[in-house]
Amino acid sequence: MDLTTLTIKDIQTGYQKKQFSCPELVQAYLDRINDKDKNISAFISAFGEETVKQAEAADINNQSNKLSGIPYAVKDNILVKDKITTAGSQILKNYQAGYQATAIDRLQEEGALVLGKTNLDEFGMGASCEQSGFFPTKNPWNTKKVPGGSSGGSAAAVAASFCPFALGSDTGGSIRQPASFCGVVGLKPTYGRVSRYGLIALASSLDQIGPLTKNVEDAALVLQAIAGSDPHDSTSNSYQVEDFPKLLNQPIKGTKIGLVKEYFQTGLDNQVKEVIEQAVNQLGQLGAEIKEVSLPDIGYALPVYYILMSSEASANLARYDGIRFGQNQEAEDLLSQYRKNKAKGFGPEVKRRIMLGTYSLSAGYYDQYYHQAKKVQKIIQTELSQAFSKFDLLVGPTAPTTAFALGEKISDPLQMYLSDIYTVSANIGGLPAISLPVGLAGGLPVGMQLMADKFQESKILSTARQLEQQLDLKLNPPL
Repeated sequence: MDLTTLTIKDIQTGYQKKQFSCPELVQAYLDRINDKDKNISAFISAFGEETVKQAEAADINNQSNKLSGIPYAVKDNILVKDKITTAGSQILKNYQAGYQATAIDRLQEEGALVLGKTNLDEFGMGASCEQSGFFPTKNPWNTKKVPGGSSGGSAAAVAASFCPFALGSDTGGSIRQPASFCGVVGLKPTYGRVSRYGLIALASSLDQIGPLTKNVEDAALVLQAIAGSDPHDSTSNSYQVEDFPKLLNQPIKGTKIGLVKEYFQTGLDNQVKEVIEQAVNQLGQLGAEIKEVSLPDIGYALPVYYILMSSEASANLARYDGIRFGQNQEAEDLLSQYRKNKAKGFGPEVKRRIMLGTYSLSAGYYDQYYHQAKKVQKIIQTELSQAFSKFDLLVGPTAPTTAFALGEKISDPLQMYLSDIYTVSANIGGLPAISLPVGLAGGLPVGMQLMADKFQESKILSTARQLEQQLDLKLNPPL
């Protein structure tokens, strides 16, 4: 039995039947990381012997803990106490977290074990995981391709069977797009469903922590563990946390699904379109009622997103001066020191977005850019709300293409930004959305996105789960 290919449910069953121990499982993952990650570069740091010691002390028979003895990986912009947390940036190269994210606390309370920290585009700014301040991550399906971003390390780690699940963060598609490229499940919860405490902020009104998993059932299990209000995060919501795993078998028959017309127009790869249409037909065979819906203003979501995200990033990243933590350069005065530290510590994409955001917030341009973007955001939110008064779910491709080649778009930011064209609307609206692998195009995975109204994760998960079972895909990268 290859322990590293197991799902969370499989691991739990294996523990119950005493087929393997927790230390054996953890060691199997660590051995695979040591053997295979040199070709993928999914991890910035693996915790090794420390995790093995925790596994030896784990109480896998504790029925009150839903994830006892389950190893996982963490995107390196989510704080794990006393561990180096870089956010993929040289400016935080040696930053040791003094406290821990609420999501990590909750997983720890459920008995889960951290294997290590995964690579990302610097501060979450990127769609390919090439913008890391350390090294690019490669796609396990084809190491000449990108894994997507910014949670590319987490998606690659799950796809490569370095862990059964990983945490990522999603600001404009950073869980779902890499999930699509790597052939795994990626869930972005409703804004406020999961505490952002301990997540290094990119855009505070858009960021959300969520799971990347091997299947939908595992996504439901992890969401169940990390969801809920948190006094440390005033934007977290007290909306009831349902028993997501138990709701996976809600009947799909009669579910009203809107096929977003604008997502199937110019820019969508023909092979991707064909795979998505086949998956939509499967939903119809399961009893869903599918109709095309037009969202004429949804095309403005991408420019709105980049103005809002860059503006918030400009404010959030102002704190990184290189003096309190990170690299500190010698200079003749304080202002010169700030300039030197930021110039050396930040990469080109971070600098680009800081400049765009600062410009959008500057005197004379605030009303023209940021204020206008907030107005259009309201229009898009209203349009989505009206759509959900008629439909239970909105469906379309997660990304317009399969994984593109390393280096293909790195010098063309606009082409890179277009990778998020279908995903940003969920963040603009604060809505839950999932990317589910539904097939291959040219030998690479294709993800389908299902989006629902706020706090309707159970609808997304149950529909995705039944489609997953209907398709019965066995997607394993040729590692």
